[in-house]
Amino acid sequence: MRNHYQLLKRSTLGAALALCFAGGVQAQSNTAGTVSGRAASGDTITVTSSDTGFSRTISVGQDGGYRLSQLPPGKYTVTRKGSDGATNTRDVVVNVGTASNVDFVAPSAGDAAQLETVTVIGTGAINPIDVSSVESSTILTEEAIDRLPVGRDTTSVALLAPGTVRSDSFGNVASFGGSSAAENAYYINGFNVTNIRNGLAYNEVPFEGIAETQVKTGGYGAEFGRSLGGVVNVITKRGTNEWTFGGSAYYTPNSLRSSFRREDLGSDGRWGLVDAEHEQDELIYNVYGSGPILKDRLFLFALYQGNKTETDLYGTNFTNLRRGQFDKSNNDKGLVKIDWNITDSHVIELTAFRDREETTRDVFQLLEPWSKRLGAFQGTQSFVTGGDNYIAKWTGYFGDNFTLSALAGRGEYRNASITPNTDCPFVQDNRPGQPSRRGCAVAAAFSTEDAGDDRDAYRIDAEWVLGDHTLRFGLDREEINSIAKNESSGGISFTIDPVGDAPLPPGTIVPPGTTAIVTAREFSNGGEFSTKNQAYYLEDSWQISDTFLAYAGIRNESFENLNADGIVFAKKDDTWAPRLGFSWDVNGDSTTKVFGNAGRYYIPIMTNTNVRLSGAERDIQTYFVFDGTFSGGRFDTPVLGQQIARVVQSTGVAADPRSVVDDNLSPLFQDEYILGFQQQLTDKWSAGIRAIHRKMSSGMDDYCAYQAPHDWAAANGFSSTPDDEVDGEITSEADAIGEGTAHCFLMNPGQDLSANIDINGDGTLEKIKIPASALRLPTPTRTYNALEFFFERVWDGKWTMQGSYTWSKSIGNTEGYVKSDIAQPDAGLTQDFDFAELMENSYGYLPNDRRHALKIFGSYQIADEWRIGANLIVQSGRPLNCFGDFPEGRSKEKTLYTNSSFFCDGVAAPRGTRGRLDWTRNLGLQVAYEPKWAAGLWAKLDVFNVTDESTVTSVRERQSPRNRHLQPLTWQAPRSVRLSVGYDFSL
Repeated sequence: MRNHYQLLKRSTLGAALALCFAGGVQAQSNTAGTVSGRAASGDTITVTSSDTGFSRTISVGQDGGYRLSQLPPGKYTVTRKGSDGATNTRDVVVNVGTASNVDFVAPSAGDAAQLETVTVIGTGAINPIDVSSVESSTILTEEAIDRLPVGRDTTSVALLAPGTVRSDSFGNVASFGGSSAAENAYYINGFNVTNIRNGLAYNEVPFEGIAETQVKTGGYGAEFGRSLGGVVNVITKRGTNEWTFGGSAYYTPNSLRSSFRREDLGSDGRWGLVDAEHEQDELIYNVYGSGPILKDRLFLFALYQGNKTETDLYGTNFTNLRRGQFDKSNNDKGLVKIDWNITDSHVIELTAFRDREETTRDVFQLLEPWSKRLGAFQGTQSFVTGGDNYIAKWTGYFGDNFTLSALAGRGEYRNASITPNTDCPFVQDNRPGQPSRRGCAVAAAFSTEDAGDDRDAYRIDAEWVLGDHTLRFGLDREEINSIAKNESSGGISFTIDPVGDAPLPPGTIVPPGTTAIVTAREFSNGGEFSTKNQAYYLEDSWQISDTFLAYAGIRNESFENLNADGIVFAKKDDTWAPRLGFSWDVNGDSTTKVFGNAGRYYIPIMTNTNVRLSGAERDIQTYFVFDGTFSGGRFDTPVLGQQIARVVQSTGVAADPRSVVDDNLSPLFQDEYILGFQQQLTDKWSAGIRAIHRKMSSGMDDYCAYQAPHDWAAANGFSSTPDDEVDGEITSEADAIGEGTAHCFLMNPGQDLSANIDINGDGTLEKIKIPASALRLPTPTRTYNALEFFFERVWDGKWTMQGSYTWSKSIGNTEGYVKSDIAQPDAGLTQDFDFAELMENSYGYLPNDRRHALKIFGSYQIADEWRIGANLIVQSGRPLNCFGDFPEGRSKEKTLYTNSSFFCDGVAAPRGTRGRLDWTRNLGLQVAYEPKWAAGLWAKLDVFNVTDESTVTSVRERQSPRNRHLQPLTWQAPRSVRLSVGYDFSL
């Protein structure tokens, strides 16, 4: 029989330490938490929210266990009432996805010893020992974040978790566990807000409206899917029985910011960093109100956020395009949350939020590179991202053991630009000593104002407790409608290059004496598309004994993508994703835990694939000799000389959906294995270790080769003639097969290609099967191995410290859905696997291979009114490549790929063998003042990148004089200071 001290520790740790930085797979919800424990059979347990009056009561079963699930996050009082009328109470905090354990009797049979009342000592701790969890999860509450110097956005919070690193190439998004930054899922109040165009964006609520953020970095249960990386689950604030109001402002002035960086080519031929004259001011302000519309029943939380940002940029890009860019953002965002406790058995939640962002951009030519000397005004662009989102959820409690919830949501994500002078062709001159821009075009291409994605989603989740088994099951469905239309300004763009830098197709004959080439490109694509994803799942958490939990789950997912004509072009039903796990409470007192899990995870086909592969795309590039003269006038386009080459990639007609997707296509999926150990060191300290193995088991990308399929066809009975075309007409069956695959097929590289091709030119598609051996593509591979060491010291009103060290290795021949090393955001359609030669030497360390990462953060209450906080992130640099052209005669593909192979100066340059970027170190400090003489008033000063580190975070990895190999592209953000003040009061 356990002694009283052990039981007291179990209750204290379960209720106090396993609150904010834990994850629960044991029948946990993505919007709610659980209170569970043990009491005498026949006792009644009541949980009551101290904020809203919400209350639930159940009877303890014969086995002495009880469980109250689907509880909205917040503070609760747990009351036990015995058959003799005696009562005991506990105060706990319930967080999303966790089980707060409260025992009133000893777990062993026959022991009815009552526990003394315990005091919860904190509301935050990283990775505490939650013996009901088999997953890797971190929860950060608003209180924990407010004590730290971090950016006020979802990605900055996610980067505090072990195993996450910031993306180098795609803005403010993160990579989880070696996956690409496009493979995560984001939820708000249970609604999926991931931008499914390419996975590199998501909707956000105003940061001041977030109550807590759950970051799942691995091992998550069957309830979650459509992600290979991680899951970020945001829970918003809600109203309570007390009317509260307040406001805050966050100002990051340019005057307190260090200089921005730019690159400069020194006399020694090496790139160096110098100061740039860029400027940026940002002001964010919030006002909110919260309280009961009807006490104990109906509650309101409403918040308005304003944002004014001004950014002035003076510079050149890699083509020496001189440009002064002045951005002004005035964004109105908001959140409204209504909670209605119809009865204690039925609850409705309504959420509406806006994250629409509008930016205007004035563009000028510069008279000198990197100077503030402005030349001609080019025009004003406007950009719109984000949109309005609506979520409705009902939860019903039926008896002691069954709960049911239903959710419906609609989300908008606009991604549109409004561009003037769209009748003007874009003219770019890359010749040394020449003006880089001519004519009246503001941008090379533009999109329609209604471009973006709309998501309608529905889901039902149920939980049923049957003795030692907790069953959860549910289904969800979402439909995304996408609008995309992109066109070249003026219908055509002109790029002028010195003859040695022009990206000419292989075999092009340049007339003697030619000094420059004009590339004329006609490009447009788009249409309206839809994507349908659905899934159902079943999971069982079996408490085999008091100390051992076994978890088993299964998820079935289906994906369906439709082209611009509403015809299905990619569909996959019944992908089965099993999940298994265990948690062993070694000593039975929550002080030592061994856990593990194994699972399979799928990700859907992004709508970017709909647009690029099945849309009405026109892409024709024609090459002319240039003699140096221009038309003059408003357009000032180059006068074209002799045509020397022409490549037709697509003609503007939407392809038959059967002709762009392999008949036997399998979605991208990954298998994951985790084994971990956690130990409670003292009442306030704990530490642990996780070993993680992830392996991509099936890859998916497009194949765009002509030569290999043509050669296979010619050698296998299809008619063959010389490899040429007459007036654009195909002259042989082998040519037809080559051209049929060259327009790109979505397939599983490394496997046979089942293709439908019009072989005879009569409009009839015939199915052919080209063996994998003929295509010579390797099987996609990505393997991630890691050891994570983590520790925490819980906040006790005086100080807290948390941190982790991660050793990891990410190796393979593809990053995944996107390609960071060349900043290609075409999710699922990267240049990888387009033809076999591109994959030569492609195996090596991948872009998200950060071998070492150290994270330490915490805060200290130095006096009653003063507190300090710190956040340190140190990580090693990623590997570098040299992408060059193929050696002469190496590839016969008729493509426009330049500086894209793993060859450099004609010599093999295997992936990741050109060194690494330097280590990055980023220290943030915070000082907070909360005066006693003005309750509710607070002020903070946050300093980011205190030591003003200027490490280069990405470089140009393509080789050629024009692309400037190893030219620095991005750096650590310079030191900046954020001043903030706020006031909260109650009525």
